[in-house]
Amino acid sequence: MDTLLKIISMAIITCVACLVVKPVRPDFAVLLSIVGGIIIVFYMLSYLSNIFSVFNSIFTTSGVSSSLYAIIFKIIGIGYLTEFTASICNDTGNTSLGDKVLLGGKIVILAMALPIVTSILDIVMQLLPR
Repeated sequence: MDTLLKIISMAIITCVACLVVKPVRPDFAVLLSIVGGIIIVFYMLSYLSNIFSVFNSIFTTSGVSSSLYAIIFKIIGIGYLTEFTASICNDTGNTSLGDKVLLGGKIVILAMALPIVTSILDIVMQLLPR
């Protein structure tokens, strides 16, 4: 909860600072926004390391292939990156472009998920009586 308050506080401070600075120095407002975003990402790093360790233990105990583990994290990363990029496009008034980015991300995620789907189907086929 403490980290969430830090993230919210940093976001509000950054937004207010950008609003104050933007009329005078628009280029500096962009830099403030980037720095604020980087600080917020640093606040999240401890949570990310915990998430990775939990997933690692789940995959280790389940015996799932490490290649599937890598694919799942790539899919999650693609989802976040496409959502972030689409939000930037929408914020700049390019809603149509943002929609295309989301569609492209979904197609890439679907293509990357095919090995997972085939692995699940193989497991189901092995469980079915012949």
